[in-house]
Amino acid sequence: MQKELNLGNGLTEMKFSIGRVVVTRGVDAKLGEDEQFSKFVAKSFCRHCNGDWGDLCDEDKQLNDSGLEHGDDRLFSKYNYNDDESIYIITEWDRSVTTILFPEEY
Repeated sequence: MQKELNLGNGLTEMKFSIGRVVVTRGVDAKLGEDEQFSKFVAKSFCRHCNGDWGDLCDEDKQLNDSGLEHGDDRLFSKYNYNDDESIYIITEWDRSVTTILFPEEY
């Protein structure tokens, strides 16, 4: 199950449409219990919307850049929260939905 989230309030500029924003149960639970994690997710979301793909290898970043330019592929980012945790942010190819999830929920 996914929960809809509104993180776009503070965004002034985005490189692409993000559609509806949803989070998985795991991310939702952590958002409710960890204020630092909530700030991390909000910052990571802004980075994703601005084309900063985070902690991906160069090849994956280039695939995102190509997908952004041509609009024909999903956009995938990874951000490391600490040594043990990270999140993925995925915007679907048609830009209808953006999902924030833990790698184990992929």
